[in-house]
Amino acid sequence: MGNLHTGHVVVGMSGGVDSAVAALLLKRQGHDVVGVFMKNWEEEDDETGVCTAASDFEDVKSVCAVIGIPYYTVNFAREYRDRVFSYFLEEYARGRTPNPDVLCNCEIKFRAFLDFAVSTGAETLATGHYARLDKSDGVKLLRARDLSKDQTYFLAGLTQDQLKNAMFPIGELQKSEVRKLAQESGLSNAAKKDSTGICFIGERNFKQFLMQYLPAQPGDMVDETGRVIAKHDGLMYYTLGQRKGLGIGGRSDGSGESWFVIGKDLGRNLLIVQQGEQDELFSLSLHAESINWIAGKPPADQFACTAKFRYRQPDQAVRVRAEGAGAHVVFDAPQRAVTPGQWVVFYQGEECLGGGPIDRVEPKKPIRI
Repeated sequence: MGNLHTGHVVVGMSGGVDSAVAALLLKRQGHDVVGVFMKNWEEEDDETGVCTAASDFEDVKSVCAVIGIPYYTVNFAREYRDRVFSYFLEEYARGRTPNPDVLCNCEIKFRAFLDFAVSTGAETLATGHYARLDKSDGVKLLRARDLSKDQTYFLAGLTQDQLKNAMFPIGELQKSEVRKLAQESGLSNAAKKDSTGICFIGERNFKQFLMQYLPAQPGDMVDETGRVIAKHDGLMYYTLGQRKGLGIGGRSDGSGESWFVIGKDLGRNLLIVQQGEQDELFSLSLHAESINWIAGKPPADQFACTAKFRYRQPDQAVRVRAEGAGAHVVFDAPQRAVTPGQWVVFYQGEECLGGGPIDRVEPKKPIRI
């Protein structure tokens, strides 16, 4: 990294417009800014033969030149594979649906990368996340002003120590303002499409990607009575509430409604499906064995707040009972397709309280085959 002097701000640069504008704003505010591109995945080409990491780094170089800041690259592929990807595969092998982007923030961006930034003498690590921080009394993680882009869900695993050294420069802005700033400043990625999906899979076919790492175990697809409907390709390829891609539409012996995944029986390798969205797809409560409370502890042993069980879901009213390192969460209204492996994230108004992976749910109507 070279001999950087103390007091600079390291900005995690992805090649996207959000991190570019974060760096631009900090530079305008008079900070000594250094852009650093993280490489977390070693595979060179996607299925179209395009090396996305290389093109992203070209974008980083281009915008850093315009902003007038130095840039570097750092490789965390080994840490990513050890701390994030191995967990991702383990969870899928257990029939769960993990959220690796949450873990990437906890273990890579705000642990390995933050440690690296501090080791260079940086005071702060800044990223292009849509979120805000209140550092007036400890550190509170607050929703972004642009609620349609808010990313606090993915930051719910962070701690006070991680957040005290963090900055989210675009958290006060609307996405439209971010793009406008980039365009007015001549940044080459001003109109670049936002990245979607799991970071290391990108635009590739998810099933084909997973097949490279986990052996598929085809089995029976059954309804809630145990009747065999079709064959499934492997339980790991399906998630609760899934409707598309089941290959069983248009059957003449059903109600004509859409089919949905309502459960998995790992022991018997059964994928359980049902026509229509019936009680079996809804749950009344969940248990999470490990919750990260951003403040270091829950607000109380029992309290009411709102929660999300997946990103982009509107807030749902819940009652929380802290239980050791985890929590039992009762929903005010039954919730559809709450999925083990995904994160439950808690909010009190604007503040994100923390969250953790969902371990068990209490269905509205248990499935008994």
